[in-house]
Amino acid sequence: MLNEDLSRLKIDKSTAIVTSRKRRKYFYPIIAAAVILLTGLFYLKGKTVEVEVANVSQIYPSQTFTVLNSSGYVVAQRKAAVASKITGRLVSINVEEGNHVKKGDLIARLENEDAAALREQAEANLEVARANLEKAKAELHEATVNFNRYKELLSTELVSRNEYDSSEARYKKAVASVAEAEAAVKAGQAALNNAGVSLEYSFIRAPFDAVVLTKNADIGDIVTPLGAAANAKAAVVTIADMSSLQVEADVSESNLQNVGLGQPCEIQLDAFPESRFRGEVHMIVPTADRSKASVMIKVKFLDHDSRILPEMSAKVAFLEHPVRPEDQRPRTVIDPSAVISKGNSKFVFLVSGEQVIAAPVTTGAVFGDMMEVLTGVKAGDRIVLKPLDKLKDGVKVKAAEK
Repeated sequence: MLNEDLSRLKIDKSTAIVTSRKRRKYFYPIIAAAVILLTGLFYLKGKTVEVEVANVSQIYPSQTFTVLNSSGYVVAQRKAAVASKITGRLVSINVEEGNHVKKGDLIARLENEDAAALREQAEANLEVARANLEKAKAELHEATVNFNRYKELLSTELVSRNEYDSSEARYKKAVASVAEAEAAVKAGQAALNNAGVSLEYSFIRAPFDAVVLTKNADIGDIVTPLGAAANAKAAVVTIADMSSLQVEADVSESNLQNVGLGQPCEIQLDAFPESRFRGEVHMIVPTADRSKASVMIKVKFLDHDSRILPEMSAKVAFLEHPVRPEDQRPRTVIDPSAVISKGNSKFVFLVSGEQVIAAPVTTGAVFGDMMEVLTGVKAGDRIVLKPLDKLKDGVKVKAAEK
């Protein structure tokens, strides 16, 4: 009885072996499938697609109708180094760099005590000459009266011929004295004018409406017209008429046929790269520079702007037609080959690090071979050109070498 119970406790090894074989039959295929799946995902995620990449740029519409580009500098066509006509010590200066001055405004003054004294002396001499003229006129009046009286008395023989001749001589002498006094007055007036001019030379005034560019001397400096003396200054200030500013640009002789008087231009200053200024060709200088094989073109500004200063570097675009107001606004543009259309939607692949991101965009007008983008990307972004069908959001990419 006991032996029967113990035999029942034995394990049926044949059944266990069959069950184990069934489990192995399904276990290995599942493991293999999982390995293949993980390998595929890893492959797809790690795969790098070589693409052509371009930058989103910003242009001005005028660039699409520009016929020629050149560079040059802003130059004041009306400029002066203001100096004195006489030599003297500077005792006052009334301006600083950047000050606006009107024609005739006092810029500086030289020591002028001697010139002022000479002018006072000339005024006094003129007063003396005028007094002598009045005295001579009084004597002439008296001599004229006596001469006329003696002339009447001579006809009645109440005076002698000798007395008449004496009165006539006094009359002629008085006439000559008046003429001499009048000449002395004129000479005195001329001397006073000369003294006034000499005194005025000590005052340095603005010759035209302008802006002070540089101050070259200060109080105490010796100012002389030629600046020949040691430590002497020739010019007190340098001024320029800002309304006369023009860009002087060199155009090669081979491109000269693309430029004409009055041709519309657009000017860009290196100091303000985001701004564009309207201009037009003012002059084609009638001579060529043989060393550079170029001709100087002067382009004037059509709009005044206080930011424009002499000697600034400038670029000039010679245009086919004038710039319209809407053409002065910069536009963000891309290569049309980067845009993918799906239904009513458009998007581009934006390169972010080593991956691409599908970015929806809104396009606008076409400028030459570029397309305006209103939303979705900004200037400086990198996008994929001619994206392949296998390119998906999040795929790793590398830029193709050119």
